[in-house]
Amino acid sequence: MSKKCSITKKKPMFGNNVSKAINKTKRKFLPNLQNISFYSEKLDKSVKLKVTARGIKSVEHNGGIDNYILNLKSKDHTKQTLDLKKLLVSK
Repeated sequence: MSKKCSITKKKPMFGNNVSKAINKTKRKFLPNLQNISFYSEKLDKSVKLKVTARGIKSVEHNGGIDNYILNLKSKDHTKQTLDLKKLLVSK
């Protein structure tokens, strides 16, 4: 399974661990992903997504998953959100 947010498109970043002696070793910075289910009022069911903590806050700030998906610009959609938008528009 990919370590990418379904809403914000955040993915792992790469960098270095730097010791006191300034030795550098490669490392990965992983996003804070959570498996969460949002309740869609229009579909009348819950939708499971893998989302970052910031993505959860964004959805709640915009009044739920339905409003967030419908108001999202077309270039900002991921595959999961685009499929969900098609379902929401058809209802």
